[in-house]
Amino acid sequence: QVQLVESGGGLVQAGGSLRLSCAASGRTFSNYAMGWFRQVPGKEREFVAALSWGGASTLYADSVKGRFTISRDNSKNTVYLQMNSLKFEDTAIYYCARCGTAWALPDPDKYDYWGQGTQVTVSS
Repeated sequence: QVQLVESGGGLVQAGGSLRLSCAASGRTFSNYAMGWFRQVPGKEREFVAALSWGGASTLYADSVKGRFTISRDNSKNTVYLQMNSLKFEDTAIYYCARCGTAWALPDPDKYDYWGQGTQVTVSS
């Protein structure tokens, strides 16, 4: 069983930065791509960023490209999301998830384990 635990969310002013972390249990973390998604109540879960198993390949939603950076440390079983130049519309619950493959994909149906989420609130 894989467990994912997010941390680092909080309240920040527009233009500010936050770094989210996601710690994963299990010995096969480095074999799989990881992703970040977000969801606002009443809306569908939205893809944010994904990273291949070794970190060489990344994908970003157009809405965050150039502002967010996904990275991973396989020695620590942790994936990160550095969020800069935050906007009010970035406010959401952010989830990390493990992809069922080694390659970064944007489709949430390809992800088999999910964290509990961490709230990010950006004040305008």
